[in-house]
Amino acid sequence: MSQTVVLKVAMSCQGCSGAVKRVLDKMEDVESYEIDMKEQKVTVKGNVQPEAVLQTVSKTGKKTSLWEEAAPAESEGKSVETETKPAEEVAAA
Repeated sequence: MSQTVVLKVAMSCQGCSGAVKRVLDKMEDVESYEIDMKEQKVTVKGNVQPEAVLQTVSKTGKKTSLWEEAAPAESEGKSVETETKPAEEVAAA
């Protein structure tokens, strides 16, 4: 089952994003990923678990956390981001 995982990753240069690319390229079941340096955001799509993606990207030494759903004030219509933590959202309601 494919899902989308969104992470906040502290990246200050192309070397930082390159490190993230290298670990994601090696990760199994990743269909695609997008790295947004300006937003410090990494979006990973595939048959992956949020915890596994978080641990993998954390191995780069960059400060990494799951993207908080309320954080992006301007979501630009990307509703797929709401798929990252549906169980927690339901439990909080």
